[in-house]
Amino acid sequence: MYMRSFIEGTQIDLRPLTMDDVKEGYVNWFNDSAVCAFNRHHAFPYTEALARQYVEGLQTGNQNLVLAIIDKASGRHIGNVSLQAIDWMSRNAEFAIILGEREWWGKGIGAEASKMMVEHGFKVLNLHRIYCFTPTANVPMRKIAERLGFEEEGIQKEALYKDGMFHDVVAYGLINKQ
Repeated sequence: MYMRSFIEGTQIDLRPLTMDDVKEGYVNWFNDSAVCAFNRHHAFPYTEALARQYVEGLQTGNQNLVLAIIDKASGRHIGNVSLQAIDWMSRNAEFAIILGEREWWGKGIGAEASKMMVEHGFKVLNLHRIYCFTPTANVPMRKIAERLGFEEEGIQKEALYKDGMFHDVVAYGLINKQ
């Protein structure tokens, strides 16, 4: 099914995640230890049924905006970017991104998708603050956050249990000053 872009970028477009995106490749992202090295996914096997349940929930609620990252050249769905846990009263949301197709890593896709989503959050959704959390070892995500102007707000000691160990997590926040 063709779906028009929600937000158009240079290398990528963003559009709502739909049931048509729930395919074997998509499900495999969440079972890939490299793709999920720095998030809470991959702790348990992820199935198509779980993916469908997740996407269905997105269609009925208003506290999560999850957009598919589409490579313009190929038309492939290569990742997701989101504003989640949106608190409409306080105008805050948590930013997250997953780039599931490894061949697109290191090409600026994550940075472009992140910038597009943060701008959308501030300019269209009228958010006041966007925040994110990432393990201290996740250098690519930390670079993206810092490049976008996020400020380090603190370190949560041993806040993430992954692969049999506890990991420190850095909290970032960005205030809309416009």
